Amino acid sequence: MPDFYEFFAGGGMVRTGLGPDWQCLFANDFDNRKAASYRANFRDDVIRTDDVADITLANLPGRANLAWASFPCQDLSLAGAGAGLRGDRSGTFWPFWNLMKGLASQKRPADLIVLENVCGTLTSHNGKDFASICRSFVDLGYSVGALVIDAKLFVPQSRARLFIVGVHEKITIPTNLISQGSVLRWHNKALTTAYAKLPRNVQDEWIWWNLPSPRTRRLSLADIIEENPVHPEWFTVAENKRLLAMMSDLNREKLRKAKSMKRRVVGGIYKRTRSDENGHKVQRAEIRFDEIAGCLRTPAGGSSRQVILIVEGDSVRARLISARETARLMGLRDSYLLPENYNEAYHLTGDGVVVPVVRHLAKFILEPVLDCIAKTKSMAA
Repeated sequence: MPDFYEFFAGGGMVRTGLGPDWQCLFANDFDNRKAASYRANFRDDVIRTDDVADITLANLPGRANLAWASFPCQDLSLAGAGAGLRGDRSGTFWPFWNLMKGLASQKRPADLIVLENVCGTLTSHNGKDFASICRSFVDLGYSVGALVIDAKLFVPQSRARLFIVGVHEKITIPTNLISQGSVLRWHNKALTTAYAKLPRNVQDEWIWWNLPSPRTRRLSLADIIEENPVHPEWFTVAENKRLLAMMSDLNREKLRKAKSMKRRVVGGIYKRTRSDENGHKVQRAEIRFDEIAGCLRTPAGGSSRQVILIVEGDSVRARLISARETARLMGLRDSYLLPENYNEAYHLTGDGVVVPVVRHLAKFILEPVLDCIAKTKSMAA
């Protein structure tokens, strides 16, 4: 059974994605509420509620096959202030990496290290932050590669994320896991541009991961909708009117077409600040009817909560997305225990990693690499 450390674990969505055949040796998150959800769902006490900077090597038992870190994205996000790896939140990458260096110095490095973050990591400080991360892998004796995976391939949510996967230099990677060059589905323009800016010695250790395409997604946004959610309530007539009044002409036309279909149509709305024809900043309600939800975000304010719109002919109903619906958009089963508080549940899911994306990476990259290690050891014995 392969084992792992899960840093910045949140509610344990990475652990859920890896599955029961993986053993968690250690997890951490500095948020007490997220850690409480982790314990409630996994019924053990491997998670330590602490800042990563306060974790010591003595807290990390054994030698893990995998170290996974979904470190905070705020300073790397396109919506952030641009502090990058120098920021208070995203800068927590460095104390995490100090732990990786410490494990190596104790001759118990992780076989695999995976980082997950927003795609803004690729362009932060003109690619310098991404280069710093990749250089850190190489300096520590790891080959490294990255993929951009949009969760909409697996669940009805548009959520592109960057996954950086490093393999220790002592490990032979199966050739079928490596492509000769970039593959458009997994290596978009932003990634190939960032790669081109990497130092030569980092490019020499680069891996173009060869990941198979998943099966065609069957679930749509309509499939994850709760018919009678306990919370939140449907908007009143007055609230509906205010919401629809915030739409631009383009979005009103989308709504008109949805009404004309004479069947049930489900859409998602986010409120965004846009410039009007006079250059003034106004709040707009932007809707999509492509059977996919917008990317879940943590509820920093009312505008960041996604609204569900259900159209049936001339009937238009709207409400905030429910906590269970956000969990379903992250690939969590309904048996997953969510916090009772709506904002806490939304924050937990909006900060998480999409479960089937983790499973896909585990099945087609992480586990084959570890299987190769096991076979090599068996042959040597």
